[in-house]
Amino acid sequence: MQAVSPAALAGVRVIEMGQLIAGPFAGKTLGDFGAEVIKIEPPGRGDPLRGWRLLKAGTSVWWQVQSRNKRSLALDLRQPEGQALARQLIAEADVLIENFRPGTLEGWDMAPAQLHALNPGLVILRVSGYGQSGPYRDLPGFGVVGEAMGGLRHLTAEPGRVPVRVGVSIGDTLAALHGVIGVLLALYHRKAHGGPGQVIDVALHEAVFNCMESLIPEYSAFGAVRQPAGSALPGIAPSNAYPCQDGWVLVAGNGDSIFKRLMQAIGRADLAAAPDLADNAGRVARVDEIDAAIGAWTEPRTVQAVLDALAAARVPAGKVYTARDIAEDPHYRAREMIVAQRTRDGDVVEVPGVVPKLSVTPGTLRRSAPHLGDDTDAVLRELGLDAAQIAALRQRGIVQ
Repeated sequence: MQAVSPAALAGVRVIEMGQLIAGPFAGKTLGDFGAEVIKIEPPGRGDPLRGWRLLKAGTSVWWQVQSRNKRSLALDLRQPEGQALARQLIAEADVLIENFRPGTLEGWDMAPAQLHALNPGLVILRVSGYGQSGPYRDLPGFGVVGEAMGGLRHLTAEPGRVPVRVGVSIGDTLAALHGVIGVLLALYHRKAHGGPGQVIDVALHEAVFNCMESLIPEYSAFGAVRQPAGSALPGIAPSNAYPCQDGWVLVAGNGDSIFKRLMQAIGRADLAAAPDLADNAGRVARVDEIDAAIGAWTEPRTVQAVLDALAAARVPAGKVYTARDIAEDPHYRAREMIVAQRTRDGDVVEVPGVVPKLSVTPGTLRRSAPHLGDDTDAVLRELGLDAAQIAALRQRGIVQ
């Protein structure tokens, strides 16, 4: 019988001092793969995310995703006693996550140099709007501003119309994922090479900018400023959204052989055989004509009829999914990308599964998201405090 492998990050202790999205998403990702995550929240209100968007039993259902696999310590970091307790926790941790404005940790006598004096191997993830250095360091920054400054918001529009949101907090999430990569690199360096702890400095706008493909190389080489193109992919053809009777379908027919199959499938053998359309450069020159031909074929058909025909022709295509479409899709279910999670109040909520999928040490949902301060007493006892000391801290409002 094959032995069960421990979780990939089993034994890694993370102190999460962030709130809302970027820092906590990084903590969630590490927690999904076995790290012990102790989330420090302010007494009384906790992380503001608890009250965001749609609430069930008084708590955001988003919270159930963002804070699964975490323990909640309600600790007032604005008070010296709270800061002292936090330093005790950090002294025994592997990772610290924070997404406060630069200078906040320093104001609490928790500058990286001070923390590394306590714990030389500590990996510190700092997520902020503009990073820990530079002329914009002290400006307030949220994910939406990072998306704008990173170049993304300029492109998310129909030509000539107002730039729009992607629809989710993509700037925060990209920053979190870059932060997780940094944490894993630093932990590997520490373990494999005996390296010291280090600071990972992630700026929201830089995380977005890192995903902006050829934006700057094209400007540098040609002075080209990429412009909004709606649902199309500029310079790549055909790749667009096309109308159907009952919705929209995305069609990516930009591979040379795929394009030929696509044109045959829509009854345009003439375009399939056109010598100047044999490569992408030629198709880009006639993209309006090609898009019109595809649209004329999709418009009188249902989305499903279009998808069936293109699947038969081996042309990549997809429906624009809503939450209902995702929830009802058998492929999501088969890959355990929608899983049931029981909350601390006894409700069952379906939540996203774990990504990425590891074959030997897959991520798991071990703990539901905590109520505020659920683990305060347990965490403080682990630091050596007795019941009387904890009660005294609670009476003074240091903990909850």
